[in-house]
Amino acid sequence: MPGPEPDPQRMDAVVALCKRRGFIFPSAEIYGGFRSTYDYGPLGVQMLRNVKEAWWRSMVQLRDDVVGLDAAILGPADIWRASGHLATFTDPLVDCRSCKQRWRADHLEPADDGKVHCPNCGSADLTEPRDFNLMFKTHTGPVADEASVAYLRPETAQGMFVNFKNVLQTTRKKPPFGIAQVGKSFRNEITPGNYVFRTREFEQMELEFFVPPADAPKWFDHWVDERFRWYVDLGIPQDQLRIRPHDPEELSHYSAGTSDVEFLFPFGWGELEGIANRTDFDLKAHAAASGETLDYFDQAANERYVPYVIEPAAGATRSMMAFLVAAYDQDEMGGEARTVLRLHPRLAPYKVAVLPLSRKETLTPLAREVLGLLQPRFLCDYDDTQSIGKRYRRQDEVGTPFCVTVDFDSLDDGQATVRERDSAEQVRLPIQDLVAHLAGRLDL
Repeated sequence: MPGPEPDPQRMDAVVALCKRRGFIFPSAEIYGGFRSTYDYGPLGVQMLRNVKEAWWRSMVQLRDDVVGLDAAILGPADIWRASGHLATFTDPLVDCRSCKQRWRADHLEPADDGKVHCPNCGSADLTEPRDFNLMFKTHTGPVADEASVAYLRPETAQGMFVNFKNVLQTTRKKPPFGIAQVGKSFRNEITPGNYVFRTREFEQMELEFFVPPADAPKWFDHWVDERFRWYVDLGIPQDQLRIRPHDPEELSHYSAGTSDVEFLFPFGWGELEGIANRTDFDLKAHAAASGETLDYFDQAANERYVPYVIEPAAGATRSMMAFLVAAYDQDEMGGEARTVLRLHPRLAPYKVAVLPLSRKETLTPLAREVLGLLQPRFLCDYDDTQSIGKRYRRQDEVGTPFCVTVDFDSLDDGQATVRERDSAEQVRLPIQDLVAHLAGRLDL
């Protein structure tokens, strides 16, 4: 049977919700915006944090063979020369001589006349392709000369490779083991687009998993399976995901094999994460360039080797976008249309909303008391404006799994009503039991 199809209108609806409810704002909007940069609002910053924490939980907290790192964003040219980024981290660039717009040559297809046309003005008068390095170059210190050249990192991976020896010595780990990192990366994309899918500033969640060379194939398969399951476990339907192995001609210079986890975005299939067998390329390159020994001695086998590296590299911002798109739904409840984000509880910006039935002074103190009871365990919202029905709808729209309503009966019986987002089912509980009940339902 055919799978699901792209749905551009769904993207428009998700983008509108993100702006309206404070997930994502265009950066520098009051100055007309700054192309391909976005600011994460009150709900977006919390959801993005939840995505990263869910990744860290699965990759570090629940494993004993992975440790964390937070390496510097700025790096000297030596790192990027050894890694191959200065020579190979390029896209083919063409200019339109008519409208002066620039485009990636590999993203332009010939028209029926056999010529490649400018997507902006339609002209076929384009320059020959030339390589354009994607790294952001800067200088450190007061003098802008070759000795002070530095780069913003285009990936978090190299910080883990150059710290391999430090981590090996301080943690007493031995292969197979991994180093995990979450952080900002920067790429001067020629044609960014598709909302937050391709931007010049973004966040990555990367693991470098060091293994004996002979074990690399089985660990590659392990991480492909693990990473696919992570997205499914957090709520993305399997039929909206796929594993796409790279063809030999599209492999990176360091890769002996790469597979992407792709999601069916409203604009089509797009990469969420790449899992690559980077072989021993990076460690050997940095060892040769730095003069340091970056190998491992296996005492049990009396063998010295340079580990191979399996790298699952995911985009935090892309993942958040995919979770939002997959969770977006419209249904009918009580005869009214409803927009709801069916987010996994781990990803939802707010876990619980406390809603006093009235703003009357007799009810507010108890509602605030309930809020104080829940806040140490869950990130909560407090909303006491408009009707209770409209407040439920607002919480549904931002994905809040549970609402706790405090009413006038609560003053007498010490109970509150818990409403579940997806089913709208309600149960009345003693206030003192709320934390235990919600903790069990949220499974955090």
